[in-house]
Amino acid sequence: MKKINNRLFLVVLTFVAASANAADSLRVLTKNNFLGAVRSYHPVILQSGIQVNRAAADVQSARGGFDPMVKSNFDRKTFDGKFYYSYFNPEINIPTWYGVEFKAGVEEVIGDRVTSEASMGKSTYVGAKVPVNSLWFDKRRAVLRQAQAMKQLSEAERRLAINDVLFDGLTAYWTWVKDYLVYKVVSNAVTINEDRFRFVKTEYEQGARPAIDTTEAQAQLQTFYMQQNAAWLAFVNSGNELSNYLWLDNSLPVSWSDRVVPDTAEVNDILSPSSYPSLNGILETIATHPKLQSIGYKIDVLEIEKKLKAQYLLPKLSLSGNILNKGYGLPTDVTTPFLENNHKLGIDFSMPLLFREARGGYKAINFKIQETNLEQLNIALQIENKVKSYYNEMIALQQQVTIFDGAFSNYQKLFVGERIRFGVGESSLFLLNTRENKLLESAQKLLELKTKWHKTYAGLIWSTGNLQ
Repeated sequence: MKKINNRLFLVVLTFVAASANAADSLRVLTKNNFLGAVRSYHPVILQSGIQVNRAAADVQSARGGFDPMVKSNFDRKTFDGKFYYSYFNPEINIPTWYGVEFKAGVEEVIGDRVTSEASMGKSTYVGAKVPVNSLWFDKRRAVLRQAQAMKQLSEAERRLAINDVLFDGLTAYWTWVKDYLVYKVVSNAVTINEDRFRFVKTEYEQGARPAIDTTEAQAQLQTFYMQQNAAWLAFVNSGNELSNYLWLDNSLPVSWSDRVVPDTAEVNDILSPSSYPSLNGILETIATHPKLQSIGYKIDVLEIEKKLKAQYLLPKLSLSGNILNKGYGLPTDVTTPFLENNHKLGIDFSMPLLFREARGGYKAINFKIQETNLEQLNIALQIENKVKSYYNEMIALQQQVTIFDGAFSNYQKLFVGERIRFGVGESSLFLLNTRENKLLESAQKLLELKTKWHKTYAGLIWSTGNLQ
């Protein structure tokens, strides 16, 4: 166990000899060990990692829209001893990024009653389909781009989840540290007053002190017993609250014990004013805040949707063409121009007369983008003001710690002096108790200010989104 600091040494004693063996069984939980456990095993953080993996799977699924496709069709009919037809058509389709689809296949048509437009016998073809209006953008590209943006969004949300969980965990940790140190301060006061009560009682029995002093000493001791009980309850409850953030690697919660204590020296690790980063430098990091990044990726998704909606404002026009050849082989007659023989052409055109659905959808997505942009600006301002608030509070708390540290030192000197005077019979028990109460109150206040500074410092890092 480490000491808190030199000035608190007279108030927070080390464990007395009678409890030395019990103290050996205490387990110290440092801040860094706590944060490491939270990062590794907290279910919310693990869940956010799963969401990132799921988004990556969605990207892979969206890429499937560009996978080559092999298909085959076989249709055969015989009836009443007559052979009507047999169609066999295996084909491969190869989509490309710009919407053009290439295809190649073979076709076999035989029978007595086939359709008139079918080419009898065996033939092969190679062709392409060009959606003219979708060369710039189409739904397959939109789905993939949106999936990629959603993956980035999930990664930003994972950082945001880690940032929030660690901040909540640190807040609970420093509350636990404060409650433990307050319990140690009050327990030390109980030990001192038990000794004082025995001393006063002995002097009363020897006729050196009036009976009223024993009553006053006992009342002071009883008051500290009550404070010790309340401090222990607060320590146990804050430990249980802290255990909400501690999990094992098999997703089981940690079985908490009050034998786990904090590293008390960490409470004094307060930055000096000269070590503070500049406020402007901190504000420059806001641009990478995961909350703002997540909204930015949402805007990216909406922009992709807007780009797709713009395609619906255009008429649909696609061109298709196949080069045909008899038999299962490559064309041999290369002297005949393509448009004169052995080809198949097609044009597909459609257009709504009013475009009301397309125009309405395009307007709606524009309004949604405007709303999200305004949301991003509003949240950016809130984050900036929150950073400034935590920064100012951190500076003010550091000044308060410095001022109250000096006040605590003075209260300590007054108590030590009064105790010496009481020992030589120049002071009353009432004055000594008064000095002691003020010293105990100031010790608790100093601990509260120090742990509050640590919470505020964590809040400053959290407000920038960098508590990772």
